Order: sequence, then structure tokens, then C-alpha cells
Amino acid sequence: MDRYAVIGSPIGHTKSPLIHTAFAKNSGQALEYTALEAPLGGFAAAATAFREAGGRGMNVTAPFKLDAFAYATDLTDRAHLAGAVNALKFEGGKVYADNFDGVGLLRDVEQNLGRLMCGKRVLLMGGGGAARGALQPFLAAQPAELVLVNRTAEKAQALAAQFAPYGNIVGLGYADLDHRSFDIVVNATSASLRSELPPVHTDVFRPDSLAYELAYGKGLTPFLRLAQGAGVGRLADGVGMLVEQAAKAFFWWRGVRPDTRPMIAQLTVPLT
Repeated sequence: MDRYAVIGSPIGHTKSPLIHTAFAKNSGQALEYTALEAPLGGFAAAATAFREAGGRGMNVTAPFKLDAFAYATDLTDRAHLAGAVNALKFEGGKVYADNFDGVGLLRDVEQNLGRLMCGKRVLLMGGGGAARGALQPFLAAQPAELVLVNRTAEKAQALAAQFAPYGNIVGLGYADLDHRSFDIVVNATSASLRSELPPVHTDVFRPDSLAYELAYGKGLTPFLRLAQGAGVGRLADGVGMLVEQAAKAFFWWRGVRPDTRPMIAQLTVPLT
């Protein structure tokens, strides 16, 4: 039986075995999917041991996405631009690598939530790996403007300059947002993991905006509460992104596109 795993540290919270096992069952694929915890600094050794034991592929979660980037022999353009890897495929002596976080997020927004980005004004908050992974997929969707905002304006500006060849993108600090409003507002900061609010004002929202929180399973985070208080009618967390990026990896490994709707429904926590 083909073996796959998710690797991280810690890893006890992961939903990946649940998701991929369900995908395999529902699509008739014979595989085993487990969670693998590795110590800090031990990614390469753990990945090599898994490969040598017959492993076919891995999902990669924190804090090893940069380690996986360095470990790969062949990177997709998407992974190279993101500067991080969340999926590996082992074939012979090759380690193929991709990053499905951004495309999973885009699919959730456009297909599951019905908000096409083409021609829309989009605000993406954050400057870390999650935001970076979303930039190229978002720009490929051709928004009228993509504004990347970060506590450090220079970091946002540098990322915007790097991704400028792919579409209309602007990098700003929070103080530079003025009274701009957006059709889609995505929180890709780590603030919600600490139950904190990014330094953003309610002016960024419109009543018909989509407020999207990358953190999942936490109910109404401070960011979503802010949006709700501003009268935003559509709130979403990152559970759809989680399942959609898993489906992209599953298809990459197995050539079968799983139905994501049942798993999204199973994992969704009411935003109340």
C-alpha cells in the first residue's frame, strides 16, 4: 500500500490524516496516511527515513516549509515564488515540491464562496509565508488591485515589487490604507492565533465584502468580530482552504480529484 504523511512539529492538532483518509476512501484509492512529528532541525533526516521506508509523498506544515524548500530537488514556479513548500512527491531520486496553500485559498474563495476576484479590489494582510503563498494565485485571478499590507511597510513594498510582473499589486503599511475599502479582505497574519486583532480599521470593509480568516476552527476571531461589527454579511474561516489545498496535493499524487464538500461540511465550525 502506498504511504503518505504530514510532517510538522508539533503535529497532534493536524486534520490531514482525517482528510486524506476520507479522500482515499471516497475515491477508491488504496493508501495509508499518517502524521509524522520531527524535532526542530530534524526535517531532512525524518523525510529521508520516510522515503527510504517506501513513502511516496508528504504534506509539510509548520515549522518545516522552508526546510522542505531546501530539501527539494525540483521546485515548481509557484513554490519558488512562494519561497516555501507544503507538499512533496518522491519519485526515484527526485523530490518534487509544490505549494498548494495559495491555490487552495483561491479555490475556496471563488468556487466554494462564490466570490470571483477578477476586477475586484482585494486586501491581503500579512507578510509571512501564508501571504506570500497567496500572492501569485491571487494575481493570476486578475483583481483590479491587490493591496498587500504589513506592519512593516518596507516588507510589503518589497514583496509587491517582487510580484509586480504578475499583476497589479501595491504594498503598504497599515497607516497608509487611509479610507480605502475592498471587496475581499483576507487576514493572513498570525494575530488570530494569539487572539489578537491586526491593526486594521473598519473602513476597509463594505457591507457586501467577504471577510476571510485563514485561521480555522476558532469561531469568531477578533478579525471576524471586527468585520461583523462593521456590518459585513459574509464571513469565512480557513477550513475550506485547508481542505482544498489537501485536495490539490491528493490530485498531484494520485491523479484523482476528490470531492471536497463533505469534508468542508464536517470540519466547519459555526462562526458565532
